[in-house]
Amino acid sequence: MKIRSIALAATLTAMAAWPSFVSVEAAAQERQTITPAFQEAIPNIPGKSLIGIVVSYPPGGKSPAHSHARSAFITGYVLSGSIRSRVNDGKTQVFRAGQHWTEPPGGAHHPISENASATEPASLLAIFVVDTDDAGRLTIYEQ
Repeated sequence: MKIRSIALAATLTAMAAWPSFVSVEAAAQERQTITPAFQEAIPNIPGKSLIGIVVSYPPGGKSPAHSHARSAFITGYVLSGSIRSRVNDGKTQVFRAGQHWTEPPGGAHHPISENASATEPASLLAIFVVDTDDAGRLTIYEQ
């Protein structure tokens, strides 16, 4: 009888934990995937580097609010799908495959950076011209 009580308690505990596990898993699936593309020092501009990253969003995926290194001049180029973005206090815009935008140095803040589609994936190439010393901290996520 005691073993059955312990087994029942363990089963109920596992079932109670299951919904939170599923919500954590679902949240992880909604986030972006970041893949380094290239990183090179710019030989004719000492102290500067050119860095490319591919940001891939699943359907409905998004990035947490974030900012970029203060030294970074950034070009975002949409590779596939459509990206909804807002930089600093600007207007929210949707960019489609083949379109791009730029962000001046000064720590661009992104309260919105997400896939504009709930059914199709999207990706972008982010190209940074940045102080070489900032290469390891291109993106700072808000807590």
